[in-house]
Amino acid sequence: MALLLCSLFVVVFFFFFVAGEAVVSDPTVKTYIFRVDAQSKPSIFPTHYHWYTSEFTESATILHVYDTVFRGFSASLTSSQASVLGKNPSVLAVFEDRRRELHTTRSPQFVGLRNQRGLWSESDYGSDVIIGVFDTGIWPERRSFSDLNLGPVPKRWKGVCQTGGRFTSRNCNRKIVGARFFSKGHEAAGGMGGGIGFGGAINDTVEFRSPRDADGHGTHTASTAAGRYVFKASMAGYAAGIAKGVAPKARLAVYKVCWKGSGCFDSDILAAFDAAVNDGVDVISISIGGGDGISSPYYLDPIAIGAYGAVSRGVFVSSSAGNDGPNGMSVTNLAPWLTTVGAGTIDRNFPAEVILGDGRKLAGVSLYSGPAISGKKYPLVYPGKSGILSASLCMDNALDPNLVKGKIVICDRGSSPRVAKGLVVKKAGGVGMILSNGVSNGEGLVGDAHLIPACSVGSDEGDVIKAYAATGRATATINFKGTVLGIKPAPVVASFSGRGPNGMNPEILKPDLIAPGVNILAAWTDAVGPTGLDSDGRKTEFNILSGTSMSCPHVSGAAALLKSAHPDWSPAAIKSAIMTTASTVNKQLQPMTDESTGNATTPYDFGAGHLNLDLAMDPGLVYDLTNEDYVSFLCSIGYGPKTIQVITRSPAACPMRRKPVPENLNYPSIAAMFSTGKKGVLSKTMVRRVRNVGDVNSVYTVKVEAPKDVTVVVRPGKLVFSDKVRELSYYVTVKIDRSNLVMGISGAIFGSVSWVDGKHVVRSPLVVTQLDAL
Repeated sequence: MALLLCSLFVVVFFFFFVAGEAVVSDPTVKTYIFRVDAQSKPSIFPTHYHWYTSEFTESATILHVYDTVFRGFSASLTSSQASVLGKNPSVLAVFEDRRRELHTTRSPQFVGLRNQRGLWSESDYGSDVIIGVFDTGIWPERRSFSDLNLGPVPKRWKGVCQTGGRFTSRNCNRKIVGARFFSKGHEAAGGMGGGIGFGGAINDTVEFRSPRDADGHGTHTASTAAGRYVFKASMAGYAAGIAKGVAPKARLAVYKVCWKGSGCFDSDILAAFDAAVNDGVDVISISIGGGDGISSPYYLDPIAIGAYGAVSRGVFVSSSAGNDGPNGMSVTNLAPWLTTVGAGTIDRNFPAEVILGDGRKLAGVSLYSGPAISGKKYPLVYPGKSGILSASLCMDNALDPNLVKGKIVICDRGSSPRVAKGLVVKKAGGVGMILSNGVSNGEGLVGDAHLIPACSVGSDEGDVIKAYAATGRATATINFKGTVLGIKPAPVVASFSGRGPNGMNPEILKPDLIAPGVNILAAWTDAVGPTGLDSDGRKTEFNILSGTSMSCPHVSGAAALLKSAHPDWSPAAIKSAIMTTASTVNKQLQPMTDESTGNATTPYDFGAGHLNLDLAMDPGLVYDLTNEDYVSFLCSIGYGPKTIQVITRSPAACPMRRKPVPENLNYPSIAAMFSTGKKGVLSKTMVRRVRNVGDVNSVYTVKVEAPKDVTVVVRPGKLVFSDKVRELSYYVTVKIDRSNLVMGISGAIFGSVSWVDGKHVVRSPLVVTQLDAL
């Protein structure tokens, strides 16, 4: 594990360079982001922009100037030009622009929200809290974004309604209070001939040079977080009912940083953070992360840097954990000031079944809504029998029409969009498709709005169907069962949800928690059909999507409700309330399981647990954090004053004698990490500090669930609060004996530390692991 952590760091490091380091000259123009020491600006220059264009580079090369969450600028330069600028003593760091990926009706009730009581009523449904959504824009005409009966725009709002292609000032209202778009990094990337790629000039035939959403993803996430009540909502009849976001009265500020088919560029994301904080948002929802499965150090990660600037000014930032599960160490967005959200299922599903010619029935899922083929059996074929990978994956032009015409075709998942495989089958003359998971996806399924009769099945079912197809004269049909409620067990951890451990700092448990992220119904753009494919001409007001992109805005909406109910709470206090009240059991009160395997899960899968807003309104105690706490954490992981300044904007004075340790960050989860090189009996003590936000005179008693063969002692064992005593500290000592300690398959063992007063259970997961920090 330690070797893997080091390898990841080395891979990441060579993508970037810190100020002053030489790089090989390359005539290719790329976008670079420069972190500048703002205090070095000579007084002769009236603004930082004048300074940058006089001393660093020409104004024509500058894309964005950052002055709120970050001090510096981004510019299009050659590597040699960037290297020269990096040697300027006022430049703290330089990093190359990077392309990021999007982490793509019953869920509010599923997380514990009920009409007329609890957090919804106590927070007035999030009224006047402003959520900034960083995504692909918005389709403002959707009913989910009506401003009917909303009060005036909050006076503190300082944002704008930026106009452009098919987006006018009338598209903003009392619900969508502001909208901006950021494209300079995207457009610069396209003209770089061998540069980052995927960017370029905005194609007006498929995109809008405005906040209008041509992709659908942004409309979906915005309405998940804060959509209004919409009656008679469904996607082609699926998930019919009332659609609503988690915070239906919260206001939306739209920041379009992602472009259809092109991803999202760091330089644009950082500009959006700058604008959002200046505009006056209370919450930022960012369902975006690295597309390569590698996390950068915090000082080279613009999402981490921008989020720190936001959190340090009181803005809660919710981020997605990524969709590279169930592999270990696949979680992304790792900074401790970010709230990192994984995905779970809800108790609604869209079942379909494959009925084989011999009568066997195999369960799957589908959102197909066209003419059914139920009852009529067709020949069944698996092109992958040939051993040709492209044929097994049903890649474009890989299927032989003579083999598949008039048949139901088995396609393996991977390498191309799931719905696109169905078009390949249709083009070759097939009448239907069975989409089979591979071993890596296991039994985890998500519904798709297929263009032909199609059904997704798990890996085990796929193997059964393939074996049957190989017998000769095999036939099958597909039966679509619509929407089914009350699915058990639920929630389970989604197979794709990013998993721990934290590859950057294992002392900080990530993900922080999970929230609904599978088959979520929310508003959709009119620019594309529900599959997002150019050939899909269907129009739908709502769509059903899965991903940690969908779970992230659930927590963004939850934070808006808590901010409305407790306006004096810090982002860390809100995060603590959400984490310490999260549930680790399903609705059947059994331990949560893993969708991909059916086995029991651990905090590496679900963090503190599943979002449970019934309890978050009144958590009893909170673990709070200040900017100084985060600086101390950065000192503890070996960052020097200048490196910390890249993140925090201010030089840090790390203590020389008594160096802080990362596991003492006042986080709502606790991790004890022991070195692999030490033998015998080992112990480690961590400290935590809690603030009473419940009844003034409260007494809490500790309850410890120790991992097997581990001794856990908490001192003191009782916390007594009063009018004069609002905050108290406690110490957790973890003792292990290396000679008889057996770690789980994840390389860790787990327990918990809870504080109980008869009304509240303030729970923190406890992780014990053996590995060596970087």
